[in-house]
Amino acid sequence: MSTESEDRPVQIVKIDDESETHNFILDEDALNEILNRDEIRDKPICIISVAGAFRKGKSFLLNFMLRYLEAGGSEDWMGPVEGHLNGFHWRGGMERDTTGILMWSKIFLVKTPSGREVAVGLVDTQGSFDKNSTVRDCATIFALSLMTSSVLVYNLFNNIQEDDLQHLHYFTEYGRLALEDSGQVPFQKLQYLVRDWQYPYEEPYGKDGGDNVLRKQLKVEEKQHPELQALRKGLTSCFSDMSNFLLPHPGRHVATNPNFKGNLDQIDEEFIEHIKDFMPSLLSAKNLVVKAMGGKEVKAKEIVQYYKSYMEIFKGNTMPEPKSMLEVTIEANNLVSLASAKELYMASMESLCGGEKPYLNEQVLDLEHQRIVESAMTEFDSRKKLGGEEFSQKYRDQLMSEIDESYTNYKAHNDSKNIFKAANTPITLFVMWSVLYIFGQVSSLLMLYPLANLANLLMWGLTFLGATWAYAKYSGEFSQVGVQIEELTGKVWDNCFQPILNKAVEQGSEIAVRQAVTRLNSVSTPYPETKKKR
Repeated sequence: MSTESEDRPVQIVKIDDESETHNFILDEDALNEILNRDEIRDKPICIISVAGAFRKGKSFLLNFMLRYLEAGGSEDWMGPVEGHLNGFHWRGGMERDTTGILMWSKIFLVKTPSGREVAVGLVDTQGSFDKNSTVRDCATIFALSLMTSSVLVYNLFNNIQEDDLQHLHYFTEYGRLALEDSGQVPFQKLQYLVRDWQYPYEEPYGKDGGDNVLRKQLKVEEKQHPELQALRKGLTSCFSDMSNFLLPHPGRHVATNPNFKGNLDQIDEEFIEHIKDFMPSLLSAKNLVVKAMGGKEVKAKEIVQYYKSYMEIFKGNTMPEPKSMLEVTIEANNLVSLASAKELYMASMESLCGGEKPYLNEQVLDLEHQRIVESAMTEFDSRKKLGGEEFSQKYRDQLMSEIDESYTNYKAHNDSKNIFKAANTPITLFVMWSVLYIFGQVSSLLMLYPLANLANLLMWGLTFLGATWAYAKYSGEFSQVGVQIEELTGKVWDNCFQPILNKAVEQGSEIAVRQAVTRLNSVSTPYPETKKKR
């Protein structure tokens, strides 16, 4: 069983190993190409990342996840035993294989028991503690994985060691600050996965044995150093869910044969048996954990903003302080809320008056605009803001500023559809020219030749003005002159012709009403009876 030929792992974060600072580079275009596809961009997303030491089988594990998702979680998802394990590149040996952070190019859509679709993305990370990576490199990769995923699979070897827990110490401090700020648990699910578990006689392979081991490792004891106690308490409070799964060794052939290509019939049956149990516990529709920030589910397209924000703070030579990380999270949270609210506004206005939609009365447009603005602001406020209302106020103001600017453009676009407004300038000029023509003819008849000549001169001026406006309008040159002519004719129309037109319409309406009343009375009044002759 193999994945489709066009699906592949895409490197979204690269490390410049050749530079002294080991810069991290985000491939934003690649990330957008994966997460901004029309069919998944607005879906809630579950991001599953696998992190841990190098050469411990992370990519190997991810290919089992691919098999499960490609098969739609069916009971026979493992496929034929003769098939190769394809997908994320992996190989045996001592040297590292994966560098940076890779995301599978295909985002899977899984229908949950409630009937909605959830997007599922798989992320592979560079292994920690190889000879080419600094401590900062390892910490940054781990941090990016944890901050952007809803489930982090912490891939460990043999057992959960104290140093494995110490790698999470940085995030316990971040979690403490986040809890103090918002009262919400900052991280979602941490899935420990112990590979090559060596003590099945103490705790059995699988979830139950794994949770027992995890419970023992996280137990706070009086004889422990205060720092170790604080670490365990911090971990428990930082994650909404922590579990552990114990896997047996995949077999001697897998570990020692350089020609092993992932044939399932060459993997120990015991390993296959337990990997079949592990995948549904992580990937079945009912067990998916959707990424959430600020108490609201994150959409696939919004993950890009979180990556961009976190990459900015990891540009330095040292790991940022947990407080700085929290500030970046607060900023990213507000930017995502702003983008979501503005998108709602733009989509609603487009359906109302955008594109080829017919002209809308100005008052109706303004009322609809106010209603849509209220909806957009409700959308902005729906995600609980880290940092409080004071911090989010500047993003609220920015949203209103961008909405006002967009509304100005929509109003102009709507006005352009008003046939009368579009022809307002030439109509006004023609009416003025006609009035002057009549005035000139009447003056000539009355032998008031100076006035007739003045009228003719003004008529020529209006003709020149109209020709200039037409040239500016349709050639694009002297656009400022064209605008000034439109403003001039607009003032003439508003101050001279519009009042006359309004008065005429008002009088016409009064006459129509009087006639209607007269007709009504004439119908309701009975004819007088004729007297009978005696």
